[in-house]
Amino acid sequence: MKTMTKGAAALPLNTIVAGDCIEAMNALPAESVDLIFADPPYNLQLRGDLHRPDNSKVDAVDDEWDQFASFKAYDDFTRAWLKAARRLLKPDGAIWVIGSYHNIFRVGAALQDQGFWILNDVVWRKSNPMPNFRGKRFTNAHETMIWAGKSENSKYTFNYEALKALNEGIQMRSDWVLPICTGHERLKDDAGDKAHPTQKPESLLHRILVGSTNPGDVILDPFFGTGTTGAVAKMLGRDFIGIEREAAYRKVAEKRISMVRKFDNEALQTTTSKRAEPRVPFGQLVERGMLRPGENLYSMNGRHKAKVRADGTLIGSDVKGSIHQVGAAYEKAPSCNGWTYWCYKKDGKNVPIDILRQQIRAEMAN
Repeated sequence: MKTMTKGAAALPLNTIVAGDCIEAMNALPAESVDLIFADPPYNLQLRGDLHRPDNSKVDAVDDEWDQFASFKAYDDFTRAWLKAARRLLKPDGAIWVIGSYHNIFRVGAALQDQGFWILNDVVWRKSNPMPNFRGKRFTNAHETMIWAGKSENSKYTFNYEALKALNEGIQMRSDWVLPICTGHERLKDDAGDKAHPTQKPESLLHRILVGSTNPGDVILDPFFGTGTTGAVAKMLGRDFIGIEREAAYRKVAEKRISMVRKFDNEALQTTTSKRAEPRVPFGQLVERGMLRPGENLYSMNGRHKAKVRADGTLIGSDVKGSIHQVGAAYEKAPSCNGWTYWCYKKDGKNVPIDILRQQIRAEMAN
């Protein structure tokens, strides 16, 4: 992992590109990136210093990179970087943009104007937000992320089963309760101060990358900062491209990412949808002798049985057809998943036929 100057012709994988994000993106090959995670300036419009009740100064975001002369100037900037970002996305690519109430609504409109197709807005609810010191507004305890496909027809990646597994078997919702960066995760500069005022937690990027990318995908972060996206991408076996104009942030990011280890290939595998697994016809079990013609199958509820035929169909007392059709007929149901409905006898015990299908799938994966 190294720093490159802007304008590199080849795709600079696992590299931090130094320079302006728009110029750097325009220098990269079109349709070369699977996912973009963008944490752009929020345009916080701070008016003077912010102090705690004890009059101590709050370390707020007052950096030059977050300051714009007007809303128009911010909107022009937003449209320019989104245009450059969209050019880089593959046809089935997607983008995540994070922001606060200061900017996210303006960014959302710009996304739609550029032709992106919004899939979800996700609320990151901070479990340990900074208090509201002035006591004149609600405590600002969340940020909003917009997830959008490159177009309405994009076949974007969504690892539904993996996110469900990550959430203890429950569908992942669009409100995520995660802590902000504190303690050991908060990076410091040589003076012991925060290396970056808006460093994002690795847990946030972990969930995004597990949910919407696959190992080997290319992730672009045009506002790289101290490299959270790169660090998590490297751990999860994804390639990254970071763009950062501030030398101090690049220095911290380079050191951080150099110490990150990629998880081993087995650890990188995630739960997939049954629909995404290779299709195995029931007849293949018969062809391979895993089930024999003339052998009986039994419904898991013990009420029905049917005989296996040489062509991979079943015949019952008054019905014949596929494992799905016969199961549906017996249960007087519009449909039936024969793989989970039928079992066979082995050593006097019922064994689901789906076990045999999984054996074949395991062989196909090797």
